[in-house]
Amino acid sequence: MEKHGKIEPNLQIIALIGFVEDSLRSFIESCDFEGRQLVHYENGMVLVQEWEAKKLNIAAIISHSEILSAGGLSLVETLKNRKLPPAPFFLVLRYFNPNLRVVALTAGISDVFRLPLQKSHLEKRVLFSIQNWASLIKELPIQTRSIYQIGLAKRIFDIFFAGMALIILFPLFILVALFIRLESKGSVIYYSLRTGTGFKVFKFYKFRSMYINADQKVKDLMHLNQYNIDQKKEQLNQINSVLCDTCAQTGKCQYPIYADGAKFCEKDEVYLNLNKSGSAFFKITNDPRITKVGNFIRNTSIDELPQLWNVIKGDMSIVGNRPLPIYEAEKLTTDKSVLRFAAPAGLTGLWQVEKRGKGKMSEEERLMLDNTYAKNQSFFNDIKLILRTIPAIFQKESV
Repeated sequence: MEKHGKIEPNLQIIALIGFVEDSLRSFIESCDFEGRQLVHYENGMVLVQEWEAKKLNIAAIISHSEILSAGGLSLVETLKNRKLPPAPFFLVLRYFNPNLRVVALTAGISDVFRLPLQKSHLEKRVLFSIQNWASLIKELPIQTRSIYQIGLAKRIFDIFFAGMALIILFPLFILVALFIRLESKGSVIYYSLRTGTGFKVFKFYKFRSMYINADQKVKDLMHLNQYNIDQKKEQLNQINSVLCDTCAQTGKCQYPIYADGAKFCEKDEVYLNLNKSGSAFFKITNDPRITKVGNFIRNTSIDELPQLWNVIKGDMSIVGNRPLPIYEAEKLTTDKSVLRFAAPAGLTGLWQVEKRGKGKMSEEERLMLDNTYAKNQSFFNDIKLILRTIPAIFQKESV
C-alpha cells in the first residue's frame, strides 16, 4: 500500500485507488476536500483489508478504473459483500457513454468523472456527496439490481450435472494436465476475468492451450499476420513492451490473464484491434504460439472443461449466454445488446449449437441469438440445447 502521509485517526479519509500516473496523482492531491485526508491504495483489495483490520473512517472512495474492470463494479460488489459501511464511490475513467452511466449508477456508483478532470467539478461533487451522504442513502437506497435469478430446478440440475461430469471426466482431466505439462512449462489451468449475468465479473477457468509467454511473441510473429501487414506492424511497434496501447493509457493492464503467478494481457491473447471497433487485427494460420495439445483441446472444446467448477460455484450455468471478456462487455450497453446479460452465463448456448462449425458468424448474428435465448429461456429449452450441444462439440472445423 502506498499512502499520502500518516493516517490521522480523527480525520475522515478519502481513499484513492489506482492513481499510478504522477500527473493525475498530483492533480488529485491538489484538490481541496476541506481537510479530509487522502490515502493512496494500490488496489481495492488492499483498501478492503485495511478497512476491515483498522476500522478506517472512510468518507469516500475515488477509483481510477474502467466501469467493468476490477476497480469498478467488481470492487463495489466486494464492499457490499464484506458489509463495510456505505460510502460515496466515484470512478475516474477514460471510456464512457450514457449507457455505461446507467450501468454504473444502477450498481451503486455515486458518480463518474471522465478524463481530463475539472478540479472545481470534482471538488464540488465529491464534497456534496460526502456532506449529504446520510440523506442520499436514505432517500435513494443503493443496491445492485438483480437481473436474473437461477431457478431452484435449474440450480439443482447445474450442480448435479457439473458434479457428475467432474467425477466422470476426472481421468481425462489428469491426462490433459499431464500432456500439457509434458509439452510446455507453466500452469495447467489459467483464469481470466469475464462478465456474466447482470455484468457481474468473475474468474473464468480454462486449460492452458498456449505457451506461457505467448503474449510476448506477438511482435516476433508479426510477419505472419494476414491483415494489413505494413500498417499493423507500425501500430504494433508503437505498443509499450509491457502494456498494450489501450492499457498503456491507464498505466496498468485492464484485461489480465493469470497463470503461474504472472499476469498477461488478454487483449494480446485474442489479437484485438486497438481501436474501439473491437475487430481482430492479428490472425495467423496454424498459430505457432498454440501448443500441439492446445490445438487439440481447443478444437474439441476440452479446454473449456474447467468451467464446470464455475458452474459449481454459481458463476455460470450449464446453459446460457457465453460470458464475455470485459472489453467486449463494455461495448454492449445499448438497448439492443444489453438484453443478453439478463440471461444466465453458460457453458453452452443457442449460438454455439446454431452456428458452431457452420462458417463465419457476424457479431450481429451472435447478438441476435443471445437475445433470442434471453427472451425464451426455460428449463425445457435448456435440456434441448444440451442434447444439441454434443454433436456441435465434435465438429471438424477449427473455431
